[in-house]
Formats: sequence, C-alpha cells, structure tokens
Amino acid sequence: MKTKKALLVIDMQKGSFTPQTPRFDTNGVVNRINGLAELFRKMDFPVIFIQHDGSGAGEFEKNTWEWELLDELKIKPTDIRLDKYANDVFYKSELQDKLTELKTQELLITGCATDFCVESTIQSALTKDYNITVVADGHTTGERPHISAEKVIRHYNWVWQNMIPTNGKIRVENYDGIKKTFAN
Repeated sequence: MKTKKALLVIDMQKGSFTPQTPRFDTNGVVNRINGLAELFRKMDFPVIFIQHDGSGAGEFEKNTWEWELLDELKIKPTDIRLDKYANDVFYKSELQDKLTELKTQELLITGCATDFCVESTIQSALTKDYNITVVADGHTTGERPHISAEKVIRHYNWVWQNMIPTNGKIRVENYDGIKKTFAN
C-alpha cells in the first residue's frame, strides 16, 4: 500500500503578494506549486489550499480581495480549502481532522511565508509525527530588515534538513527531485 500524501499550499493569498510586499521568485514558486498539484491529483492525493482568515483583525478578512488565493494558482473543484487563524496551520483549524479522515501520513509543504507560517506549520507537523517533505524551491518570503528573502529561504531549508525528527521524518528536496520521485 502506498503512503498517503497530501500537498499543503499555505497562504498563497493576494494580500501577501502586493507591490509593497514583494516575494522572492513568486512566479517560479507558483509554477512549481501548480506542477506538484497536478502530480498529486493524478495520483489521487489531496491538494489542500490553506488561507489565513484574519476575521476581526482588520486584514485578510474572509472573502475580501487580500484573503483570495492568487489568480495564477490552478485550483480544481476537487481540491480542499481550509482557513487558518495563526501562523501554525494546525492551530484551531480543521486540518488535523481532515488529514486523519484522509489517512494522510506524509505532507509536502509549500507556500508563504517561509519564516512565519511555513516554519510554524513544519514545527507543528513534526510534533504530530508526520513524514514531511519541504519543497525547497516551493516556498517564499519577502525581504527582511537584516537579511534578503533568498537568504531566509536558504537558511530555513538548511535548518529543516538538519532537524532531529520525532517519529516522522523530514527532508528538504527541490521540485525537480520530487517530480523524479513521482515518475518512479
């Protein structure tokens, strides 16, 4: 029996990709997410789009323009859409129940922002004993006051590669490597 996988696409929302908040390699990240989503659908694995719902906080209010997913993402009616309420996607969301229902054992993680929601979700998933594959070139962030977005991404890929996992495993692999794995 093959391991049940799910693709998580975190916070790829219009409000995070504005001229005031540019992200590193946005087009490349979106294209890689679209490619992975297509592979997952062909293998009958779930694609889960997660949107930050800041209802009551004054930003990313549900059903506003900034809450919407990027137009360039190829979303299908069979994909799952979930709201999140904190950096950690698991916090008070329906994600854990959905993954249990789907009998998911492995998560491929993509999205925005590397150093906030992606990082927080990876840490949380590790404590829940999931096998995790971080798509090394499938997450993005913006420039920070003391470090470039590209260096933030490179740093976190290094951190995740060197983490001590719990009962699950964690690996960091780029899109091309993941595609080759799926082809075999």
